[in-house]
Amino acid sequence: MDGLKVEEEHCMFETSHVLGALLASSPLLKQAWGRCVHANAGGSSFVLQRCDDAVYVAFSSTPSSTPTALGGGFFDPVPISSGGHELFAPLEGAAQPVLVHAGALHLFLSSYRSPDFQMLITETRNKSVIFAGHSVGGSIASLAALYFLCSSSRPDAPSPASLLCITFGSPLLGDETLSRAILRERWGGRFCHVVSQHDIMPRLLFCPVNALPPQLAMSICTLMQSWHLSMRYLQFPRPALQLTDDQKAELQGYISMHIDAAASEQTQHISRYRPFGNYALCSAEGAVCIDDPLVAAKMLHLTFTTGSESINFEEQHISYGDLVVELSQKLQFKRRLHLEEDAPKSNRSAGVSLALEASGIGIQDMGAMEAREWLETSMRRRPKLHCASLAIKLAKVTPCRAQIEWYKALCDDDTGYYDSFKLRKASKKDARVNMNRIRLGQFWDELLDMIQNNKLPPDFHKRSKWVNAAQFYKLLVEPLDIAEYYRCQWPRTRRHYLTHGRERRYEVFDRWWNDRNKEAPEKAAAHRKRSKFAGLTQDSCFWAKVEEARDSVKNAWAEKNPTKLVKLWENLHGFESYANGLMRRKEVSVDVLAPLSSYSLWVEELKDLKSKQACRLPSSSVLVGVTGGT
Repeated sequence: MDGLKVEEEHCMFETSHVLGALLASSPLLKQAWGRCVHANAGGSSFVLQRCDDAVYVAFSSTPSSTPTALGGGFFDPVPISSGGHELFAPLEGAAQPVLVHAGALHLFLSSYRSPDFQMLITETRNKSVIFAGHSVGGSIASLAALYFLCSSSRPDAPSPASLLCITFGSPLLGDETLSRAILRERWGGRFCHVVSQHDIMPRLLFCPVNALPPQLAMSICTLMQSWHLSMRYLQFPRPALQLTDDQKAELQGYISMHIDAAASEQTQHISRYRPFGNYALCSAEGAVCIDDPLVAAKMLHLTFTTGSESINFEEQHISYGDLVVELSQKLQFKRRLHLEEDAPKSNRSAGVSLALEASGIGIQDMGAMEAREWLETSMRRRPKLHCASLAIKLAKVTPCRAQIEWYKALCDDDTGYYDSFKLRKASKKDARVNMNRIRLGQFWDELLDMIQNNKLPPDFHKRSKWVNAAQFYKLLVEPLDIAEYYRCQWPRTRRHYLTHGRERRYEVFDRWWNDRNKEAPEKAAAHRKRSKFAGLTQDSCFWAKVEEARDSVKNAWAEKNPTKLVKLWENLHGFESYANGLMRRKEVSVDVLAPLSSYSLWVEELKDLKSKQACRLPSSSVLVGVTGGT
């Protein structure tokens, strides 16, 4: 098995540099940057331009309220729903609120309330739209894209036919809750954040900006003022500004330390901001695209600390136009991988080396080995690969499920599926079904472990294939787990299954199914209308409730305390009403009505109890009502 795993890894391709080359070769970056320059030099909050069949919407990074200093709470994290609006409702719902930086949210809401934005909503309807922004304008563009993505979930809302958001040197927008929500909604591919190798702004919010050392705060404020003037007034020469080598080293060290802490998920890390979407990390050698937020944070750290001795920090943030042109020209020349060591041993190794080169990390640089490890980790962490592997495993355990279905079809007509397994003998057929039950449980437990360890996509629990597969497994196999529990555990513990025996996986699958029905109530209602009995009882815990009801009948025979007796009769009457509803809606399998099934036996026991208990009950209106007397 280990040899097979190694062989599979050697056959894997590292494609981040290929995606980076594809992005750089397209006209998207050049056209998006051109609109950003136009927006920054104009007086409005955004500009809208049509290009062929697409609509470009670029947001300005130089409105009057954009900060040129770090104070004033501009970069403080605030709930995305601040102000009582529900523009981003689909992103909410987690235990923790979604946080974004206050300044970008304020600028977006100001733009949203303007007549121009309402015109924008009309202009972009059913069109291909590309939102773009440089610096803080990129944060506003991201919020605008999120607004349109959220509104597209409402069938009556006007929305673009397709949407992409491209940012250049944009500061981090939100916290980990936002990142997870975007992954959950499968919107990560709609965002491409272009980041130059030594640009400070996209990395700044990894640091606690309100607690910067005074000298660093002064250096950053000076840079921000210079950037603001350069982007706003293109007709004038750029202000002369030069940080000393000591200032550069101090600034680089401080920012690098906090990025590294965030990428290492250290508990003492102060800043809440985290990456989301795809990051195009660009250097003079090319570009790599990273879609894993944790790997993106680590690569933001490693690329920033490599080859920065002669870098002009002042120019990096405002030179994306030159970078885009340079990347496009770079692709006209054939890149050849120069290795001082032996040739790569596998496709994956060669791909990782090319990705390192494209990101600007040389083979001899100090962070090269760590960057290689993180790129390889990114390949192993890719949820889509794990999801595909899991689908193969599901196919391999499907015969176990088929054998249980076959067993159910051949069960004794007198006892039914549940009781046949509960009262089984030591036959090979029964032993095989029990083994298949255990194997299926192991598969689904492994799946839940992968979800808990973030190895599967965040929206996995919303995918119909897996929700339906989990629901079918639960309906088919949980009755067997209940039968096994009352066969082995109940005689010893006298504790019922629902409170002491139910596996966590079934509770999780209940939530998946209920969440799906909440999102599509019409389909769920239509699904309940049946003309014949269901193939599987639609309440997987039905037999556990039957066992509790039978136990209540037994206790009612012996109970002398009137208060407790009333409670027992209330429980019995409640289950009787519930079961009758299932029968009326035909949501039970026909084997439930087998003559010797536990349910049929309970019905007879209840009738006997009612007829004999009626003579013993005291003249209490409560008891008479519970038992159905007059």
